[in-house]
Amino acid sequence: MDVLLPGSLAEALEMKAARPEALPISGGTDVMVELNFDRHRPEAIVDLTRVPELREHGPHDGRYFLGAGVTYARIMREMSSALALRQASRTVGSPQIRNRGTVGGNLGTASPAGDALTVLVAHDAEVVCVAAGGRDRALPWDAFLRGVKRTALAPDELILGTRWTPVRDPGSFSKVGTRNAMVISVARLCLQLDEETRGIRAFAEAVSAAASPIDDVRGSAAYRRHAVRVLAARALRWALAERRVPSGGPGGTS
Repeated sequence: MDVLLPGSLAEALEMKAARPEALPISGGTDVMVELNFDRHRPEAIVDLTRVPELREHGPHDGRYFLGAGVTYARIMREMSSALALRQASRTVGSPQIRNRGTVGGNLGTASPAGDALTVLVAHDAEVVCVAAGGRDRALPWDAFLRGVKRTALAPDELILGTRWTPVRDPGSFSKVGTRNAMVISVARLCLQLDEETRGIRAFAEAVSAAASPIDDVRGSAAYRRHAVRVLAARALRWALAERRVPSGGPGGTS
């Protein structure tokens, strides 16, 4: 197996163009499991941990940009305005996993187990893909994610990051699992309020009706549908309660 070590985005894209079969890796929290169990053995990998452009995040042209290489630990520390994403990041694995894992990894893996994907969907985010020669394109999340572990990423492309339009209203993330930590979720929900597009009558029932859960060893489809209904109602109560708290928090100042 060849290991490619680019030091910049331009270099990484050149390597990907020359070796389109190379598997991108950043945190490696999913990829290394596949390698260790010999479920996947790529001819080459592109280690993106040294690419600074993928570690950027912040407001840009009225939207918020999150680089594909920003770790969950950094999201928790640095993205104070993104409450739902911080809550989702806190539920990911262990501290060691949060120090390595990235939202870009969730996008690239395209697994239903990716907690951060729920938040991106709630924010109607788009995914920015780039290739050598200055070619880039932005895809809506539902165009990028084509199914379980399937994406629209071309062989010569890398995920630069994701972006969405921030809203001032509160949001929240919650999930149900077989235990409190280090577990794949049975059901999860992200709620984002938006004054401009509110419409929350019978919200919990509508969310439950829209769910398409499966039966597996962790829970039945009926249980999952019920859990999503409970999570939706709970998330809405949390979000509305937060709107009533001054920005300085309990006892604080606006």
